[in-house]
Amino acid sequence: MTRLLFIPAAVLVTCPAVRGSLYDTATDPPPLPSRWSGFLPDHRALRAAAVERPADALPSPLRADFLAAAERLQKFASTRTLGADETADLGAALVRLGRPADAVAVLRPAARRFPDHFRIAANLGTAWQLAGDLDQAASVLADAVRLAPERFRRAEEFHARLVRLRLAEGRAALRPTAPDDLFGVRYAGTPGKLDPAESAKLPADDVAVVQALALSLPADGRLLWQLGELANARGDVRTAAAILDGCVTEFAMAAPDLRTRRAAYRAAADALAKQPGHDGHRGTIVFRSARPLARRFDTSVLPPIKDDRPNPVPWGLLADTELGGKGPAFPAHLRALDGKPVVLTGFVQPPGDAEQFDSFLLLEYPVGCWFCETPDPARVVAVELPAGVRIGRRAGQVKVTGTLALNRDDPEDYPVRVRGARVGEPE
Repeated sequence: MTRLLFIPAAVLVTCPAVRGSLYDTATDPPPLPSRWSGFLPDHRALRAAAVERPADALPSPLRADFLAAAERLQKFASTRTLGADETADLGAALVRLGRPADAVAVLRPAARRFPDHFRIAANLGTAWQLAGDLDQAASVLADAVRLAPERFRRAEEFHARLVRLRLAEGRAALRPTAPDDLFGVRYAGTPGKLDPAESAKLPADDVAVVQALALSLPADGRLLWQLGELANARGDVRTAAAILDGCVTEFAMAAPDLRTRRAAYRAAADALAKQPGHDGHRGTIVFRSARPLARRFDTSVLPPIKDDRPNPVPWGLLADTELGGKGPAFPAHLRALDGKPVVLTGFVQPPGDAEQFDSFLLLEYPVGCWFCETPDPARVVAVELPAGVRIGRRAGQVKVTGTLALNRDDPEDYPVRVRGARVGEPE
């Protein structure tokens, strides 16, 4: 089975970190840019969280979190007046749930009550934009830029610029033929490079800035297109091809230039795939974090650990494993489960091209392009079936039950394994 090393993320120290998305008091977002393998699944998860799903659909853990936050704050609001931070949090949750008009209704009067509150202004600007009123968004985002703390100002300045550009385009912005002109750069569409004169115009934090905007506006395919062009400009044509694939297949974007570039990048990526090794094709982006949605899992919601029945292992608990240094540092609850029966759900990643196999990787989200979306090792579980048992490929979510085995010593193996596993349908 393929192995991954426990490798800490690279850290860049030459310029201030860019952070940004919608703002709430429950999170302290890590610095951007995040690795593609973490950013793309989290971006997709945010997009899914904004869509109300039928009862028989796969659940969205993020949507459940946002619903719980909104319901809790709305309950408070029925008995008393919310404070500034609480109101900003409620507005952010409503935007995340795909309810920007409701967010405007909450945040607009709060902006009059708390005219110097940054997060209310920033969240209201995003809500106005998603509600379709760019004039109001531009006005409020100008206030957000003025009020922004240093670590958020860069993202807010470019958000305001984005809205002004779209205002100037008018109705043409509804059918974009090119990425937004955020940096004054013409992307030539040449696989794996950008004209040196154009490349010189790009700021050092270009990817961080657009990632921040895309996290605020995850349903905006045009921002994803820009990220694909930036990946290509920084020499990572594989990721560029995968991102533009997503623009076409997931966002149904039909701009002729987008489809032409997608074909060119895909052809170049396919040619690279036939060459041995990947290190020479990863591009020059230096990432500051593994993924943008960093949250600590609340273990108090889990039932007491039992020896005689499978214990649930949520992905949020696995994600609290810290990698790097001498080896993984597992959270206390996960350590207590070592050697005990566990159950978890996820998606099957088969080994290579095998149609039948006795071991596989279990992932939180399905991976379309393993090269650019490789999950953090803390979010991968190596699964071993009992001797003589093999399964075939599975397209949907599965439930895995077996014995948890934590790897504390071998830096070339996965941190978490489930041995003697049974694979079934999720409940």
